[in-house]
Amino acid sequence: MEVYVEGEISRPTYHTSGHLYFSLKDEGSVLKCVMFRSYASRLDFKLEEGKRVIAEGRIGVYKPRGEYQLYVTSLLSSGAGELALAFEKLKKSLEQKGYFDRKFKKNIPKSIESIALVTSKTGAALQDMLKIIDKRWPLVKVYVVNCQVQGKEAAKDIAESIKIADSLGVDVIVIGRGGGSLEDLWAFNEEIVAEAIFEASTPLVSAVGHEIDFLISDMVADLRAPTPSAAMEMILPDKDEKLLFIDTLVERINETMKNFLYQKERELRHIFLSYEQNSPKNRLIFYLKETNELKKRLKEALFFYLQRKEGIPKEIEDDIKQTIKNIIFYKKNMLENLADRFEAIIEAKKVKKGFAQVVKNGKPIELESLNMGDVFELQSDKVKVEAKVLGKKRLS
Repeated sequence: MEVYVEGEISRPTYHTSGHLYFSLKDEGSVLKCVMFRSYASRLDFKLEEGKRVIAEGRIGVYKPRGEYQLYVTSLLSSGAGELALAFEKLKKSLEQKGYFDRKFKKNIPKSIESIALVTSKTGAALQDMLKIIDKRWPLVKVYVVNCQVQGKEAAKDIAESIKIADSLGVDVIVIGRGGGSLEDLWAFNEEIVAEAIFEASTPLVSAVGHEIDFLISDMVADLRAPTPSAAMEMILPDKDEKLLFIDTLVERINETMKNFLYQKERELRHIFLSYEQNSPKNRLIFYLKETNELKKRLKEALFFYLQRKEGIPKEIEDDIKQTIKNIIFYKKNMLENLADRFEAIIEAKKVKKGFAQVVKNGKPIELESLNMGDVFELQSDKVKVEAKVLGKKRLS
């Protein structure tokens, strides 16, 4: 069972083992005390004769002498007094209720669009937080819930303000104030404030005092920030970092699009060159060259044979002439057919969407030249339709 004993230090002894031995006395009694090394090493002040302290520990019996003594686990200077004692009592009480348990802690959202600041509207803490908000993420919507942060009524006012902030539907609540003495910050050590924090459904950050201050509100909150300004830096993104990230994304998109367009340009150029090489126009040119070359070779062959015709039998000479005539006739017809096809293709390409070209006997003609009973074709760039004139009438 833990007890608290207040008294004056008597005969403090720091043993070489690290243990601390002393007595606590008042006007009518003396209680021997021992503080083992593991606890004594945590003391932040030196025991002096006559110094008044509050000792926490358990009563035990020192068997060799049959004496009662206090096994001390912590010491508080009497200057901290009743507030420090009340802090420890409330801390243990809330710990037993599970107020500090990690399983009840809510995660702070990564993307915050709205925030409620529970603080004094006239305090420096509010201006510090607003300054950091404007610097880091001015897009956030801010609600300021004004409350007392010091004084007898402050704890009740803070608790009510937390409930109001919790009803606003914001992403996060920050309670805060600047530094001060233990008495100045005591409102955040009250049980009513701890209950309001624990019962809030909105994630809550405690940003009270300076980094060295550690309060009940810090233990119950979902996140503890060492200062109000630090709270804003911890929960809000940095706009400069976001802008840099966006710039990086834009560069990556531009590079990807540049590579994509370059690839498509190469594919298009390849298709265009392939079309040029196999287009009707180029094929016509090729056949014209081939025909001219063939004519040239035939003329040379004919001239050669005519020079030697006296030694060539008449039947062979006639066969050669007829063969030359047949080849010329065949190539001429092939050239004419290819020219007609090329002209038809060119004309078809000129046909506008929704219109068709009138073709008769393989040649484009005017519609007016058709007569009753004529058979003709209607051609677009994709379809060819055979038709017959059933009637003819002028429109104007």
